[in-house]
Amino acid sequence: MQPGRADHRTPPVGSPHPSDGPTRRRLLAGLGGLTLAATLTACARGSSTTSVPGAVNLYNDNATWSGGYEKAGAVLKRLCGFDLRPLSNASTTSYQEVVQTSVQTNRAADVVKWASGYPLYSLARSGGLSDLSGLWRDTVRRGWVSSELEQAVSYEGKVYGIPLYQSSYVFFYAKKVFTRYGLNEPSTWAEFTHNAEVLKKNGVTPFLATQNGVWPAFEWFEELVSKLDPDFYTRLINGRAAYTDDVAVEAMTIWRDFYAKGWMTAPDFDGANGPAQMKAGKLGMFLHGSWESAAIAAAGLKPGVDYGAFIMPTVHAGTRPSVIAESGVFAVPKRAADHAGAVAAVSHWLDPRVQRVWSDFLQDSSANPTVRAANPVIEKVQQDIARNRRTLLTRYNEASPPNLIQGNILDLGNFMIHPTAVRSTLASMRKRADSEWDIWRKGGS
Repeated sequence: MQPGRADHRTPPVGSPHPSDGPTRRRLLAGLGGLTLAATLTACARGSSTTSVPGAVNLYNDNATWSGGYEKAGAVLKRLCGFDLRPLSNASTTSYQEVVQTSVQTNRAADVVKWASGYPLYSLARSGGLSDLSGLWRDTVRRGWVSSELEQAVSYEGKVYGIPLYQSSYVFFYAKKVFTRYGLNEPSTWAEFTHNAEVLKKNGVTPFLATQNGVWPAFEWFEELVSKLDPDFYTRLINGRAAYTDDVAVEAMTIWRDFYAKGWMTAPDFDGANGPAQMKAGKLGMFLHGSWESAAIAAAGLKPGVDYGAFIMPTVHAGTRPSVIAESGVFAVPKRAADHAGAVAAVSHWLDPRVQRVWSDFLQDSSANPTVRAANPVIEKVQQDIARNRRTLLTRYNEASPPNLIQGNILDLGNFMIHPTAVRSTLASMRKRADSEWDIWRKGGS
């Protein structure tokens, strides 16, 4: 599932330090059970959820991708006899509750769109997902996916998801604005901050940063921490470092200072307006997943002409280069109505012929390394990653137990409103991490 594409959104920002304990879990479980039948009927945007011969029902939370699923499904039909029938639920919270509950019943979808990493681990713990290990091995053998992605799609030695896409976190920038003020893509931290200073001086907001929609609040946190010390970032998301450690404090302090300098958009800025603001010359740079290129194109900006993209430079010279990466997955419930059709479709998903159509629709990179991005801006990013041997780091949203991430995102969103609260925000995140990691390691979710 993909934010920016209406995925991975958490509940609205509430109190600065929301409760994330057992009471919340029981409430969600109760709501899921009470609303299951009604939501399964309603989530298909008015379409019946009954099986259709020759098609597999694909539950997802982003109707804007329906056209891409249908185009890719037409290729799948020729390859394996099954196309995709997308059924969308616009409410991500409702969608997640329905999937988590329905995989235990005979009302499960044929294929569900989900997140990799801990959200997938949590769903796999329920026992309702099919083991796709054999399919995975065959896909790796064909060269259609990198074995390096296995950790993100497997739990306790079994694979439960096939990558839906693979994106990287980059800074999109308005090329004409950069040209107007004599700026270049930065390769050092000094150049990066120099660009921001020049843009601000000339009345252009340097950076988009928002907690509108809730989930984007983690983007700047993960980016700054990883560009300070990618090894610390890895330890932090795995529960082996503390949120109050020096690197995290330094990251939040930099972020605080960017706010103090007026380099950020307002916390409630609607990120969907980012591309239009770039086009209008009012916004210089936009930190987001590379999947945002489709929205930028829809705003009328041409890749390589009107916009470019770069990966944030490391804060300190000599730091190992890295990039935040993400991948959604297709998972198959054990009790899918058309289990054989679902497995057939998913097993062919990473076929280059399918991925060519899918990648072109997204204007993004593919999880199949043999399929080059048609968008020259995205292809340049991929070349940068390969040339500089950047370490791929799991995106924060999928990198730790879901309840820990959701609570910390709320804290980060409130920090964006009160950006002087560095220590108290990190203290709250640490306290939650201590509790949630203990719950996870004892078998909770």
